[in-house]
Amino acid sequence: MVGDHRVPTTDYYEVLGVSRDASNDEIKKAYRKLARQLHPDVNPDPETQERFKQVVAAYEVLTDPQKREMYDLGADPLASGGGAGGNFGGAFSFTDIMDAFFGGTTARGPRSRVRRGQDALVPLKIELSEAVFGATKELQVDTAVTCTVCNGGGTADGAALATCPTCRGQGEVSQVQRSFLGQVMTTRPCPQCHGFGSINPNPCVECSGDGRVRTRRKLTIKIPAGVDSGTRIQLAGQGEVGPGGGPAGDLYVEVTVTPHPIFTRDGDDLRCTLPVPMTAAALGTSVELETFDGPATIEIRPGAQHGEEVRLSARGVPKLRGTGRGDLIVRLDVQTPTKLDHRQEELLRELAALRNEESVPGPVSGESNGNFFSRIRDAFKEGLN
Repeated sequence: MVGDHRVPTTDYYEVLGVSRDASNDEIKKAYRKLARQLHPDVNPDPETQERFKQVVAAYEVLTDPQKREMYDLGADPLASGGGAGGNFGGAFSFTDIMDAFFGGTTARGPRSRVRRGQDALVPLKIELSEAVFGATKELQVDTAVTCTVCNGGGTADGAALATCPTCRGQGEVSQVQRSFLGQVMTTRPCPQCHGFGSINPNPCVECSGDGRVRTRRKLTIKIPAGVDSGTRIQLAGQGEVGPGGGPAGDLYVEVTVTPHPIFTRDGDDLRCTLPVPMTAAALGTSVELETFDGPATIEIRPGAQHGEEVRLSARGVPKLRGTGRGDLIVRLDVQTPTKLDHRQEELLRELAALRNEESVPGPVSGESNGNFFSRIRDAFKEGLN
């Protein structure tokens, strides 16, 4: 009742510098401006502290619809019981002070039971050929989905939620403590309803009131050509359904390409090693190689050396973000025979004699390097000329 409160002696509108028909946003804006100027950490003198208390009291009254109505009717809602500090002895919100100094506004009131679900991550192994050409894969995922019994509402038989008796539907409870500034009010989520402002007296037996259940389901995913190990493919809205039947998060599929027995990947290029007999490398030959695109002919030039590379254009991996393909690079592994029969050995010795290669240069030293290094020097000079 209005008669239970003393008549206000201070004009709260004047304290904040706003008109009597000021909106809540205008009152909050004026309060933040004054709180920054008058806070004891900024101006510690007693006069400023008293002014700061008046600003806090005015803000508390004018932002509370019930207290503001009472004040407009001629009563001071903070004067009941003769609290400390006279007409300005009411508690002020510590959260409001933080909002004033750090900007923004803290969300007030009950929070929604319906929230977006979390993203999910699942691994997927594919073959190298599937990474080259792309593929369509089927995978099984375990995620939360909307409960089909309550359709995400969380209540049994469509029953309504009940207002929380502890916070009376506000979703938060306040606690007042005394400090050097007077009484400080801190706010925290209601422990009974966990900040929702309502309780579920008749939860759904299928989902226990969560509005969702876990289940295994099948998805078909298209793997684009050019993916590599570590590539993540996003499937929007295929992740976890949120509490209360909220919108689902996204599903991310992380690709791992299994090793291939012949080909390895080097960026957008493919590499392989081709064993070549010594005689074939010396004489030159053509070899047919089975690639992901079908058979390809490798032309080995006469006198090919060990480690030499032959490049097949556009036989590699397609560019994931772009056009074109990499190349297939074939490395020649020239192999020397380890076992020779008598006739083969005779033929090789004849060849060595014909090429004057029956022996190799002896150990290299400072005294005996004339013949060996002079040939290297002469060859180097010929190359320069």
